[in-house]
Amino acid sequence: MRILVIGGTGFIGRHLVARLCADQHQVIVPTRLFARGRDLQLLPTVTLLQTDIHDDASLDRLVQGCDVVVNLVGILHGNAGRPYGSDFARAHVHLPQRIAQACLRHGVHRLLHVSALGADSSGDSMYQRSKGDGEAAIKQAFHDRRDGCWTIFRPSVLFGPDDHFTNMFASLARWLPVLPLAGAHVRMQPVYVGDVVTAMSTALGDTHTCGKTYELGGPQVYTLGEIARLCAAWSGHPRPVISIPMGVGRMQARLFECMPGTPLMSRDNLDSLRRDNICSGPIAPELHVVPTGLEAVAPRYLQTEPWNARRP
Repeated sequence: MRILVIGGTGFIGRHLVARLCADQHQVIVPTRLFARGRDLQLLPTVTLLQTDIHDDASLDRLVQGCDVVVNLVGILHGNAGRPYGSDFARAHVHLPQRIAQACLRHGVHRLLHVSALGADSSGDSMYQRSKGDGEAAIKQAFHDRRDGCWTIFRPSVLFGPDDHFTNMFASLARWLPVLPLAGAHVRMQPVYVGDVVTAMSTALGDTHTCGKTYELGGPQVYTLGEIARLCAAWSGHPRPVISIPMGVGRMQARLFECMPGTPLMSRDNLDSLRRDNICSGPIAPELHVVPTGLEAVAPRYLQTEPWNARRP
C-alpha cells in the first residue's frame, strides 16, 4: 500500500514508519525540514518530502494517490485561549478536519488518527479540549459517507527509547537531589510505543476497526510519582519524589514557560493532571496487542541513553 504518514518524523512516527517499511509498504513522510527526518531517509521504501502540511494545495498533492493516510500530529504546548489557543486549534482541530476532507476529495478510504487518552471537548486542559474537538471534526467530515473509514487511537502517556516522558525524569534525577512534583498522585497507564505501532499496523488490514475509537494503555497503573521515582532509579540516580501542591506547581510551570526553548512543564500540562489518565478496560482483542510493561523496557534505555543526547 501507499501510505501517507503526517507527523512521521515525531516519536510515534519514526517507529511506525520503520514498521510500515519492514512490511514493504510505500511510505510518504512530509516534513518542514529534511534534517528532522534524516534517519527515515535511510529506509528503502520511504519518500521524505519537504512541504507545508497546513497548505491545502500541498496537502491535496500529498493525499492524492494514497491508499491510507495516518495523522500523528500533536503538540504539548501552545498559546493560551478559550477553549484553546490558536496553536492547539491549528494542530489538533483544523489539521485533522482538513486531512479528512482531503481524503474524501481524493477517494482515500482509510484514515488512522492518533488522539490521546482523556481527549474531551469539555476537558480540563486546552490539550484535552482540542484533541476532543479534533476527533469530532473527523467524525463530522465522514458523517453519512459510505466511501470513507476512520479509526481513532487514544494512547495514554507513551514510553520507549527517545521518549520525552521517562527520559525527562531520568535527566532531572541526574541534576536534582530530589524530584519536586505536582500531581504526583495522579494515576497513569503508560503504553509502549511499539504496542501503539502494532495496534495501528493491525488496523490497516482489518476493516472491522473502521468507525471505532480505541484506548491504548499498558498492563499496569502507576501514580506519576511512582513513575518518576522508578525512572530516576533505573537511570542510576535514585531520588526521592516530593509531592508539591498544584498551586506551587503552577508557579514552577509559569517559570518554565518563561525560559527559552520548549518548557519541561506548562500550566496546561498541569491542567491535564486534574484527572487520572487510565483506560476504561483492556486493549481491544482485535488489535492483537499484548501490552508491554514499563519495567520490561525502560530500565534498558534509561541506563544507556542520556536525555540530552536524544535526536530532535
